Amino acid sequence: MISPAKNQSGLVTVLLDGQPRRVPAAATLADLVGQLGHAPEGVSTALNGEFVPRAERAARVLAEGDAVLLFQPIVGG
Repeated sequence: MISPAKNQSGLVTVLLDGQPRRVPAAATLADLVGQLGHAPEGVSTALNGEFVPRAERAARVLAEGDAVLLFQPIVGG
């Protein structure tokens, strides 16, 4: 298998809510949420179509081409 050329800029491009966004190569989902100014409990996240609980965001390193969705949690009674 041929590995892709290393990104010289140290950045990767992810799709954030359908729009391309450059992030540092070692950024986690938690880093991105913080960088965007969201309180961790104020937003829900999905990575490549899979819901990611708040407690797992710091362990999910973003990679080139990942699709990230941020959405408001739904609460009610």
